[in-house]
Amino acid sequence: MSGINKVILVGHLGKDPEVRHLDGGVTVASFPLATSETYNKDGKRVEQTEWHNIVLWRGLAEVASKYLQKGKLVYIEGKLRTRSFEDKEKVKKYVTEIVAENFTMLGRKSDFEQSPAAPVHQSSTENKIEDEFTIGPSDENGDLPF
Repeated sequence: MSGINKVILVGHLGKDPEVRHLDGGVTVASFPLATSETYNKDGKRVEQTEWHNIVLWRGLAEVASKYLQKGKLVYIEGKLRTRSFEDKEKVKKYVTEIVAENFTMLGRKSDFEQSPAAPVHQSSTENKIEDEFTIGPSDENGDLPF
């Protein structure tokens, strides 16, 4: 039996996507995503923020670079990946990332008026989310270059 590796996040971009072009013309984009939760501790409301490293490949990276910006609210679906590398002192380091398979831009329609090419779907969600823009996988077979 194989396992399931699925991550769903809704959060705000911590900075604009950083886009790189690798050998063979493969595009990769990455950015930090902040998710926050609030809870009560000793009668006081506390907010805890988690930061997630998001990575997008190929066509999905291209779309993200055009439409996503620091502060934007986004829904991300993907897989958890941990990779290792050696730093300058030859110490092995590990980093955990979310490899996005698709994303949905959330927010008011006015937030995306500069983005006429993005498909619009009316949302039935209350108040804060007026429109959604859904961007799917970057290629048919979902292959990643690692």
